[in-house]
Amino acid sequence: MSDKPMKTATKIVSLGRDKKYSMGVINPPVFRASTIVFDSMEQMRHAARHKHNGEMFYGRRGTPTHFSFQAAIAELEGGVGTALYPSGAAAISAALLSFLKAGDHLLMVDSVYEPTRDLCDKVLKGYGIETSYYDPLIGAGIAELIRPNTKVLFLESPGSITMEVQDVPTLARIAQEHGLTVMLDNTWASPINCRPFEMGVDISIQAATKYIVGHSDVMMGTATANAGHWDQLREHSYLLGQTTSPDDVYLAARGLRTLGIRLAQQDKNARTIADWLLTRPELDHLRHPAYPSCPGHEFFERDFSGGNGLFSFVLKDGSNAALEAFVEGMEHFKMGFSWGGYESLILAITGIDRIRSATRWDSSKPLIRLHIGLEDPEDLIADLTAAFERYNAVMGR
Repeated sequence: MSDKPMKTATKIVSLGRDKKYSMGVINPPVFRASTIVFDSMEQMRHAARHKHNGEMFYGRRGTPTHFSFQAAIAELEGGVGTALYPSGAAAISAALLSFLKAGDHLLMVDSVYEPTRDLCDKVLKGYGIETSYYDPLIGAGIAELIRPNTKVLFLESPGSITMEVQDVPTLARIAQEHGLTVMLDNTWASPINCRPFEMGVDISIQAATKYIVGHSDVMMGTATANAGHWDQLREHSYLLGQTTSPDDVYLAARGLRTLGIRLAQQDKNARTIADWLLTRPELDHLRHPAYPSCPGHEFFERDFSGGNGLFSFVLKDGSNAALEAFVEGMEHFKMGFSWGGYESLILAITGIDRIRSATRWDSSKPLIRLHIGLEDPEDLIADLTAAFERYNAVMGR
């Protein structure tokens, strides 16, 4: 490929198509392999010496299908190497286990994805790793929580439920001044809507299940590292037995090619829905990073180049029965976990106060999370209008 600067849309189409992987085919083919056979001891030694440079050595080290996709993600995120995992949760756990050991201390954002909190409280704790949770909006105050044994600062920005946007450059700068490794769950931004390594992040993690795959049919995670952390992340992930199916990687690579255009349309659709929600009298406030009512909105304006389809809104009041009436009976919105596909999803999320320890959450005001897909926004607004009618009927209004 040319060394000339390229726009992101061009990169998405072009990256990962080195002919040593693709052999001239537009989409690098699926290579399924466990054992790689060699003709001589010297050939085997050569492969061992170059196993980190895109040469076949053993199936778990990867095939050209993997190598091409890894190269594309690393380039898009701005790192030097990308490791692949069978899910986003696996990427998070492997990254943490690669840089933490018994006796270490972890600083974890309080708005983190609930399975990550469970990992800390139910697994890492048993390994002798202590976790402290911090306010996502703490900013420079993070310095007061760093201990002599603190090794990792973990960020998730925006939070995937309550959508707080963190001041990543400030947090990363202070963490690095104390010798911490900075990890970011960057799934909301995808690999194209922010530049984590330019903000001081050491490892950027994606649940590729979401927007990279984009079609709700593959589980996958990625972790991309800078030069100082890549070797350790790669080797520890390998020793933990992490591997991915080449068929799944092929689908992720194919989904990647349309990432930019899907995100742009879903961002546009989501803002149309958000603007409409602002007219509803039932609304307490909107938690969409692109809107001033979202905590940390100023950091979104500074650090992100675009949005996507995922946001939340908070109602002034409600009951469990009213929430059920709201989310059940939808025509276009589906109830289901995850997000990032082409379909619109809806979740009524309760008990947020149960998964907070460093911040407070008022659970008397219901939160509904939407993922806006590629449907026509007018149809989605009609669906939500009917949902509010059901909700108000139960509330007696």
